[in-house]
Amino acid sequence: MSPWVGLAAGLVLVVSHWGAYEHGRSVEQAQAGQVSAQRDSGDRLAEVLGERGARQQEHQRAQAQEEARAHAYERHQAAATDAAGADAAGQRLRNEGVKLAAAVSCPSTDTAAVARGQAATRAAMVLSDLLARADARAGELAKAYDQARIAGQLCEASYNALTK
Repeated sequence: MSPWVGLAAGLVLVVSHWGAYEHGRSVEQAQAGQVSAQRDSGDRLAEVLGERGARQQEHQRAQAQEEARAHAYERHQAAATDAAGADAAGQRLRNEGVKLAAAVSCPSTDTAAVARGQAATRAAMVLSDLLARADARAGELAKAYDQARIAGQLCEASYNALTK
């Protein structure tokens, strides 16, 4: 047997081991690439689902806030209508007070009755004026209270829409 045959056999043996090693490495790299691709695909899917859920939540929050604004607007309109009715009722009451003050000042022939009538007229006019001022102030306070209450309820509803 020649030394070349042994050398050729050794060379074939080394080349076959090298080929087996490279094949194993390529299979391992392919498997790692598949695992990485699956993981990346799962990550992208989770990201898309998360974004979709976040968009849906944001849409629900915006819709709830818009409903709260619309409800507050309706309440504001109702409060304005009620205030207008209260103003009209207050005006009628003030008119009645003025009529009462005018009715108290009826002329008479008795000087004592005239003096009492003048004092009663002044008192009725003062009370009528006091009633008019108190009614006007009560109307202002009621409007301010209604606006503050509606604004507070709108704020609360908006906050609740954001925190749900």
